[in-house]
Amino acid sequence: MAQPEGGRTRGAHDLLGAVPGPSEGGGSESLTTVVVAFVVNLLIALVKSAAAAITGSASMLAEAAHSWADTGNQIFLLTADRRAHRPPDEAHPLGHGREAYIWSLFAAIGLFLAGAAVSVTHGVQELLHPEPAGHYVVGYAVLAACFILEGISFLRATRQAKPEAASMERDLIQHVMATSDPTLRAVFAEDAAALIGVLIAAAGLAAHQVTGSSIPDAIGSILIGLLLAVIAVALINLNRRFLVGQEVDPRVRAAALQALMEEPEVARVTYLRLEIVGPRMVFVVGDVDLTGDDTESHLAVRLRALEAKISSSPAVAGAVLSLSAPDEPTLPV
Repeated sequence: MAQPEGGRTRGAHDLLGAVPGPSEGGGSESLTTVVVAFVVNLLIALVKSAAAAITGSASMLAEAAHSWADTGNQIFLLTADRRAHRPPDEAHPLGHGREAYIWSLFAAIGLFLAGAAVSVTHGVQELLHPEPAGHYVVGYAVLAACFILEGISFLRATRQAKPEAASMERDLIQHVMATSDPTLRAVFAEDAAALIGVLIAAAGLAAHQVTGSSIPDAIGSILIGLLLAVIAVALINLNRRFLVGQEVDPRVRAAALQALMEEPEVARVTYLRLEIVGPRMVFVVGDVDLTGDDTESHLAVRLRALEAKISSSPAVAGAVLSLSAPDEPTLPV
């Protein structure tokens, strides 16, 4: 059985070829992306904190809180990547892939509490009790340097996401929102928010300098907080969906069905479900009608062999196949 893609063939043992499995570099790519983001955010958090103390800018302080939240979040994401890739054991036959969504959920909650809440609170306090700002050149220089550093981390996440998006025939944003890799999504979203936040902080600082009023600066702090709140809520919701259980993209399911139908052992498929159980990992459940007219014992052996063939793919955590009833309709390919 063959399904051409990029010059090579795929069989039932590789029926998730549209999804890059751990052995195809997805896991190591995500780890590198998170490490780069951690180093960059730590440097930025230190620099922004110093600049906030020097300038007295509310927007700069909000950005410092944002960067410290991002730095802490990378620790959660590093934990997610490490724990999700632990091998299956007796208590966890499908592996530990869903731990990635738990730790990424913690990171999103941290972004909401340590980033959004702090920024909004400080902005409101600045509106009620205005504080003068100064040393504007220092603030602009720091924000410019931070924009470059955030851009480096963002480009790293983009470089990882683009080939994956192309393989799934999605645009970049669509893929980031749909990918089963929560660490890639979190780094991409947080870096994008950081770039926007730097621009907001620069505008708030400039308006403070021009008008002599701290109100624009305070509003900038509140806007940064609201931006982080929106990003955090979106990430929380996506991680919740993957934890509850979500089926793969319909295009991946269609490709898997086509690959399974082309397997010489399979006459037809009447049911197929591919549920995501971790980053780039799925669990396959299906009903198939095998070729020939073997006895029940021989059919059971052939069915188990087909399950083993499918499960040998690095993107498949496990497969359970049952025999189709004669009156079950065949799934359209």
